[in-house]
Amino acid sequence: MVIDTCIFIDHLRAKDRTTTALAKLPADEAVYISVITLFELFCGAPTADKKRDVLAVTEDLNLLPFDTVVAAKAGDIYRSLKRQNKLIGVADIMIAATCLIAEQPILTNNKKHFKPVDDLKILR
Repeated sequence: MVIDTCIFIDHLRAKDRTTTALAKLPADEAVYISVITLFELFCGAPTADKKRDVLAVTEDLNLLPFDTVVAAKAGDIYRSLKRQNKLIGVADIMIAATCLIAEQPILTNNKKHFKPVDDLKILR
């Protein structure tokens, strides 16, 4: 599964990190992070301590790239959503494309951000 940015943010802001969705992930399941999510997390990490926190929660996860194949898929999603007048944020489109190309569902607290994307399996 691919972990969405909001799951990391909830974890990083939690007073008790043992109760978060991130902390409760099954140990036997492959967990991925999109490079776009990593970018979003670093955007919200203005200090060295916050950057260390981001690295600490993401370092053991499999990083999925935003490459030519994902970019082409993101373009297809963008055009499809625009035709339907259901556009979502560009970063969410890129994350959704990453999930579809990697054939992985997304774990998110923001279902409405991803619901318009056809064929994307949403967990949570």
